[in-house]
Amino acid sequence: MSWRSDSRAVVLTAYHPCGPALGPGRFWSKRKENRSNYRRSGQYTMNHDHSKKAPDGASFDRSGSQDSLDELSLDDYWKELQNIHETGGNNHEERVALVVKEPDEGELEEEWLKEAGLSNLFGESSGDSLESMVFLSTLTRTQKAAVEKRVETVTQTMRKKNKQHQIPDVRDIFRLQNDSKGKVCDGSEPSAVRTSEEKTEAQDGKKDERKSPHEDMPFSDTDINLEISFAEQAANLKDSSIGKMCKGGGSDTLLPNFRLPKDKTGTTKIGDLAPQDMKKVYSLALIELTALYEMLGVEFKQQKAIKIKTKDSGLFGVPLLVLLEQDQKKVPGTRIPLIFQKLIAQIEEATLETEGLLRIPGVATRIKSLCQELETKFYEGTFNWENVKQHDAASLLKLFIRELPQPLLTVEYLKAFQDVQNLPTKKQQLQALNLLILLLPEANRDTLKVLLEFLQRVIDHRDKNKMTLKNVAMVMAPNLFTFHGFGSKTTEQSEFVMAAGTANVMRFMIRYQKLLWTIPKFIVNQVRKQNAERQRKEKKDKAMKKLLKKMAYDREKHEKQEKTPNDADVPQGVIRVQAPHLSKVSMAIQLTEELKAGDIVARFLSQKSGNVHMLKREEVFLYEIGGNIGERCLDDDTYMKDLYQLNPNAEWVIKSKQS
Repeated sequence: MSWRSDSRAVVLTAYHPCGPALGPGRFWSKRKENRSNYRRSGQYTMNHDHSKKAPDGASFDRSGSQDSLDELSLDDYWKELQNIHETGGNNHEERVALVVKEPDEGELEEEWLKEAGLSNLFGESSGDSLESMVFLSTLTRTQKAAVEKRVETVTQTMRKKNKQHQIPDVRDIFRLQNDSKGKVCDGSEPSAVRTSEEKTEAQDGKKDERKSPHEDMPFSDTDINLEISFAEQAANLKDSSIGKMCKGGGSDTLLPNFRLPKDKTGTTKIGDLAPQDMKKVYSLALIELTALYEMLGVEFKQQKAIKIKTKDSGLFGVPLLVLLEQDQKKVPGTRIPLIFQKLIAQIEEATLETEGLLRIPGVATRIKSLCQELETKFYEGTFNWENVKQHDAASLLKLFIRELPQPLLTVEYLKAFQDVQNLPTKKQQLQALNLLILLLPEANRDTLKVLLEFLQRVIDHRDKNKMTLKNVAMVMAPNLFTFHGFGSKTTEQSEFVMAAGTANVMRFMIRYQKLLWTIPKFIVNQVRKQNAERQRKEKKDKAMKKLLKKMAYDREKHEKQEKTPNDADVPQGVIRVQAPHLSKVSMAIQLTEELKAGDIVARFLSQKSGNVHMLKREEVFLYEIGGNIGERCLDDDTYMKDLYQLNPNAEWVIKSKQS
C-alpha cells in the first residue's frame, strides 16, 4: 500500500490487531513536520468555518475550558493515529478490506426509496400503493420534495432501461395524495394529528392557519424546537434575518447549553415506542435528514458495502450482530457485547482519575498478546484480568471499535455523520445528529450509547485525569470515524479538515448525548397521523362488509358483558387505568390540568394489591396504547389531560418495561 493513499486506508485496511507490532517509522516524522509547516502557514483553524483564519494574537491554552477546541489539541488526534498504526501489524492476508460499492445510475435513489418504505411507488408493485399514499399525506413540504426528487430519478432511469412494468409519473403520485381528504401538512406548522372528532380537527386547522411562520420558533436560541420539522425550520430561516443571525455559529468554539423545552404531552425517547411505530420513525427520519441536508446544500448519499466473508466467532473483527448472538447464549437478553462491557468495567475498576486515560496507549506488544489470549480464553472464563493494566484495557476497547468489520456508525451513514461538520449552525448540526442516531441499527445505537456514557464519566474526572471534552473527542474520533473502505486520496488540507470536523462531531455526540436519544415530536405526530389514517380506512372497509361488521358487533357485545358496571360507563374527563400484569384492580382517574403520568403511577404503587409491593418505582411506567399510536412509554412529566385530548381513543396501562 502506498503511503500517499488515504490516511484512513493506511490506518485500518491492512493490519490485523493480533499481528506483530510495527514501529512508526519515518512517515510519522514527516507527517508531524508537514503539520507544523501547515499551522505556521495560517491556512488552517479549528473552527467549523474553514474559510476563516484565527484572529491575530489569538492564544491557545491546552488546559483551558473543556468546551473549547484549540489548534494544539490536534496533536492528540495525530498521536492517536500513530498509536493505531503501532498497534497494527503487517499480516495483510489476515484482513480483507470492506469495499464500498459505487452505485449505478438511479440505484442509490431506488435503494433510498426502499429504505424509506416507499418501494411500491415504482416497480411491479407500483399499482398497490395505498399505504404509500397514506404515508405521503403526512409529509411536510420539504420531505415531499426529497421524495419527489428521487422518484423522478428512478422513473427516468427505468424508462432508459425499458423496464416492462408500470412507471408512475411523480406528479400523479403527489397529486393523488394532495387530493385526499383533509389538509396535508406543508411543514410550516406542526403536523396536526387527526382524531375521530372532525370538529376538533377543523378547529385545530383554523388555529394553525393564523400562525406566522416564526411564531412557533423557540423562545431562546438554545431551545431545540421538536414540534416543527428541522428541514422546515431551515427553510423558514434560510433567507430571513433570523437565519442570518444564526449563521456563523460554527466559528464559536464554545458549545451552547442546548435544551429541550418541556412538552406537556411528554418527551418520547428511543425505546418508548412499539416496534411497528419505530419502523415508521426510521422512514420519516431518513426522509427528514435527506430534506435537511439538501435544504442546507450538503450532499446526502448513503454508502453501500459489498458483502464479504467475515469471522463467525471470536471477539475482535466479528460483526456486531454475530457477536451479540453468541453473547446471548451466555447471557440471554444482553444488548451490549460482553467483551465491550467487561473492558469498560476493567477501566473503571481502577479509577477514572488516572492522568491521560484513553490518551496514553498500552504497550503494542502487550496489546497483541492480550488480544490473542482473549480470543481463546474469554468465553471459557479462564482469562486472567489481573494481567490487564488500565491503559491496556483502554487500548483494547478502542481496538474493538476499530476492528468491527463495519464501522459502529455504519457504512451507510458514516459519511453523513462526517458531513455534519458542514452544516451552517450548531443547532442544525445537533438536529442532524439526532436524526442520524434514529437511523442506526438497534445494536449499533445501544453500543454507541454505552460508549458515550462511559466517555462522559471519564470527562467528569477531568480535574484529575486531564482529559477534557476536547481531549477525549480528539482521541476517540480516529477510532470511530476512520474506515478502510473509503479509499479516496486526500490532500494534507483535507486531512486537517477531517480531523477537526470529526473531532467536533465526536464532541457533539458526547456533550449532547441525552438530547440525541429523543424522538422529535413532529415525527411522533406524523406517526400518529399515519395510524389514524390507516384506522379510518380500515373502519370504512369494515363498514362495507356485513360479515366483518357482524363479527365486530358480536365482539363488542361480548366485551360489554365482561365489563363490570363501573367499567361500562366512564364519565367524561375520566380515564380508566389498568395494570393486567401487576394487579387485578383498575383505577378510574379524574383528569385535571396538573395531573401527570408520574402521579398516576405513584397512586397505583400506593395500593397493596397484587404484585405491586415487589416493584421498584424506577421500573414502572404508564403506557399509552392504541388510538393513533401503537404503544408509547410516557415520561413522568407528561400532562395527562393534554395527551388525552391528543389521543382520546387510547387505553392506559401501567407496567414495567420488562412486561
